[in-house]
Amino acid sequence: MAWWVYAFISAAAAAATAILAKIGMQGVSSTLATALRTCVVLAFAWSMVFIAGEQQGIRDLKTRSLVYLGLSGAATGISWLAYFKALHMAPASRVAPVDKISLALTIVLAAVVLGETITWKVGVGAALIVAGALLTLSPDA
Repeated sequence: MAWWVYAFISAAAAAATAILAKIGMQGVSSTLATALRTCVVLAFAWSMVFIAGEQQGIRDLKTRSLVYLGLSGAATGISWLAYFKALHMAPASRVAPVDKISLALTIVLAAVVLGETITWKVGVGAALIVAGALLTLSPDA
């Protein structure tokens, strides 16, 4: 499959995540809900490693990869905890758009850290996403 097919699958799953989490965390603290969800993600991810037969790659991991994957995991944990806290406090239809401002931040970081080029189309698209997300914050949204 092409990369963009996986990207759309990711988007659909992320959309489902917000709705399923909002329903599932009724009467559950956001931190406990995040921890439970993380256990499922952990089991699912390791199952996929073994199903794909990729477990032998563990011994080839470099320290640099481990450090950056560890930092990425910490950022993911912070993101999930904050996302679930926000979902606990506000409607999913308002939390999810603000969370997607991460797209614009990713584009900027990709340019600054990775040296990726930002085309005018990508810049305008990201700006529109940010504008749309900010519109959801207005009291009459």
